[in-house]
Amino acid sequence: QVQLVESGGGSVQAGGSLKLSCSASGMSFSNICIGWFRQAPGKEREGVAHIDSSGDTRYTNSVKDRFTVSLDNAKNTLYLEMSNLKPEDTAIYFCAADFGLCSGFCRGGVCYGSYFGHWGQGTQVNVSS
Repeated sequence: QVQLVESGGGSVQAGGSLKLSCSASGMSFSNICIGWFRQAPGKEREGVAHIDSSGDTRYTNSVKDRFTVSLDNAKNTLYLEMSNLKPEDTAIYFCAADFGLCSGFCRGGVCYGSYFGHWGQGTQVNVSS
């Protein structure tokens, strides 16, 4: 059974930093694409940052120079380091994963949520002005 559990969300002022974690269980990291989506009120779900077991990373353009996604294979944990946060980053952040490399789930920096079969429950990030 695959389980993904996010943590690390909270409230921060614009310009601040936050680090999210996603703990994975029941899933080998040897051949997966895993990463983060977010959804703000009234907006579509958006792929944010993803990484696969080969080290291939994908970032949506709005976060490329501010967010860093990483994978700790020993701990079966995914991270998202967010810096220079903006109010537009306010959203629920979800961890999602599936078997395969990100090249099969993403086009350019955009990864598609409909392709992922395993999801966490989300963690709230609030960025104030």
